[in-house]
Parts: sequence; structure tokens; C-alpha cells
Amino acid sequence: MRLRFLGTGTSFGIPVVGCDCGTCLSPDPRDNRTRHAAVVESDDGTRRILVDTPPELRIQLLREGIRHVDAVWFTHSHADHTHGVDDLRAFSVRRRTPLVAFADEACAAALRARFDYVFDPAHRPPEGTTKPDVVLQTFRAGEPVDIAGFRLLPLAVPHGPGFAFGFRTGDLGYITDAKRLPDETREALRGVRVLVLNALWHGPPHPTHFTIEEAVAAARDIGAERTLLTHLTHRVRHAELAASLPPGIEPAYDGLVVEI
Repeated sequence: MRLRFLGTGTSFGIPVVGCDCGTCLSPDPRDNRTRHAAVVESDDGTRRILVDTPPELRIQLLREGIRHVDAVWFTHSHADHTHGVDDLRAFSVRRRTPLVAFADEACAAALRARFDYVFDPAHRPPEGTTKPDVVLQTFRAGEPVDIAGFRLLPLAVPHGPGFAFGFRTGDLGYITDAKRLPDETREALRGVRVLVLNALWHGPPHPTHFTIEEAVAAARDIGAERTLLTHLTHRVRHAELAASLPPGIEPAYDGLVVEI
């Protein structure tokens, strides 16, 4: 199994529009962070699950040379994780069957309301045009689902007034947009070899996301061999963050590929 990071930034992305901070002007390509997405793929690359559809999805897919995906996993309904959904057309127009997307009930309801032209089966595009051919299936926390030959265990984490949903599949635990790890999620992550956690910045707490210090504490508690931090802001530069983290914990970056 392989994990490919497509986007490792927050909702602003990096560079941030109009910002001239050191990170936004950095010549280090690892400081250029598009919005959150990832791909879980088989060793031979024949089976792929896309995690989220951010606004830069088309750019990310072209950059990584990804020509197909078998399914989509939505972590939650926020704009930076969903508003590239129309780019799924590039996949669905070449398929003989609809692309299947997985979301929890609340996220599915938001997607149906926000993108009714995609998820309302009664909607028909004008003749000669296309729409993403995607069907939604819902999951529940703690109940495994089989997707494209992978078995994913949905893991709920508090994110503002609602929840985001990461997952565990084999030796990989994937969590983004978490403020804390509930006991049941923490226990489900025990024994993973590779752990992904969101981490905004050093310092003051954020109401809906881990800070770097909070993510490091959670990573130490889980004890994975390797923990990668994603969903990073422009307040941290890659090289400086990498040098400050304890062994076994490192920042991810757009385009990073991890063999599991």
C-alpha cells in the first residue's frame, strides 16, 4: 500500500493571496501547499482511493500523473475539502459505471444540498454536456467498509460543531481536521505503523484543529513508527518545522509518497 499526499495546506493554501511572509515567498517547493487531499493506492497503482476533492484537485492530479481513481472518501463537507468535486468528471466520463463516493450522513446531506447537479440522480445535464457521474454511499463511525480492495475503518474526530472522518486501513491511520482524538478513535489507531495528523501551527490553541504541539502529543500517545503532519499553515516553514520535531515525526508536503 502507498500513500500519496496531493495537498497538505489549510483552507487558505500557501502561498496565501496577498501575503509576503517568509513561507509564502519561500523558494522551497515543500512550502507551496495546496489544499487537503491524498490518495491511498495499491502497490502496483491499479487501485486508488481519493481522499477529498479540494479546489486545486485538477492541478494536483495532473502534477502527480493520476489518470484514474476507483472511489472517493470525503472527510467532511468544508469547502477546502469538497469544492473541486466537478473535477471528478474527468474520471466519470471514461467509466462505464458511476464513481462511488463515501461520506458520513451529515457530509452526504451537505453534498447533496450544495452540489445537487452532481448528487441528485434526477438531474440530467443538457444534451451534449456532462456532469460528474458520482453516487454517494454513507458510512458510520466504527463500522468497516470495503472500498476498491481496501478495508477502511471510519474514525470520527471532533471538528468544530461537527465531526470529520479519518480512517484506518491496515497499518495506516489517517486523521485530518481533528481537535482531539476521542478514546475510541485513539484505541482504533493503536498499532499503526504510519500515522497522519493535522497540525496548524506552533503556539496558541485553535478551536477546531490540532496545533503542532497537540499533534505531537497525540502522535507520541499512539506511538506509530512514522507520523506525518498535514493541514499546515503559512506560519511554519517546512525545513524549520522538520528540524524542530522529535524523531519519528515529520511534516508532509505536496507530492510526498509514503510506502506502507
